[in-house]
Amino acid sequence: MDEWIEVCATDELEDEDVIRFDHGEATFAIYRNAQGQFFASDGYCTHEKIHLSKGLVMGNLIECPKHNGRFDITTGEAKRVPVCIKLKTYATKVEAGRVFIQLV
Repeated sequence: MDEWIEVCATDELEDEDVIRFDHGEATFAIYRNAQGQFFASDGYCTHEKIHLSKGLVMGNLIECPKHNGRFDITTGEAKRVPVCIKLKTYATKVEAGRVFIQLV
């Protein structure tokens, strides 16, 4: 069964921002792009275990704070070396000013 988890209020993230969200044993990164859309992925860079919430969101890209590798926040695709393994992404939805992610 698909599980929707409440993450935060929409106003907790500004445009082109990222926050960390921990749930159970898992860590996620929650993003808001310049158009106000929300996205979610696994929280750690696939190259080294650095949390992406310390990174920089630019449009639909997150830049890892350690080595400047980049991922597309909409698809998880690796976009700039040294990263080459994509991030797992999760569906998001907004209801009543709250952001949810879908764990499957």
